[in-house]
Amino acid sequence: MAMLAFVPAGLAAIDTYEFDTEEQRARFYQLSGELRCPKCQNQNIADSNSPIANDLRREIFRMLDEGQSNDQIVEFMVMRYGDFVRYKPALTAQTAVLWFAPAVFLLAGFIGLVVMLRRRQRALRSTGDQHLNADEQQRLKSLLEKKSPHD
Repeated sequence: MAMLAFVPAGLAAIDTYEFDTEEQRARFYQLSGELRCPKCQNQNIADSNSPIANDLRREIFRMLDEGQSNDQIVEFMVMRYGDFVRYKPALTAQTAVLWFAPAVFLLAGFIGLVVMLRRRQRALRSTGDQHLNADEQQRLKSLLEKKSPHD
């Protein structure tokens, strides 16, 4: 039974591509590593075994064989699958929020914290500077001198 559990792993398809140059091979692996699998979402197409990842690898191989540049291949994939297909989306008006929102929220939180701490310090200073008038001091003294019923 244990041997049968490993049979499907042995039957998995392995992509084999014949590259004309080592540069093509390097570009293929670079592009496969930087493009996200649309189905898996957290894997690049080099690591994914989904059918769409296999199709995308074949498409990259075909486009490399046709002599297209990396930028042309990435642009084709983005046009087809959207910016999601890139692990590092380009900085555009549409993706600016993704790039800058974390820094803006962090800065806003820091500013809010500083403002809150300064207000608290001012409040502590202002209450520490207040003095009791003579009537309030007499009343406080009488309250402190009273014995509690349990004493």
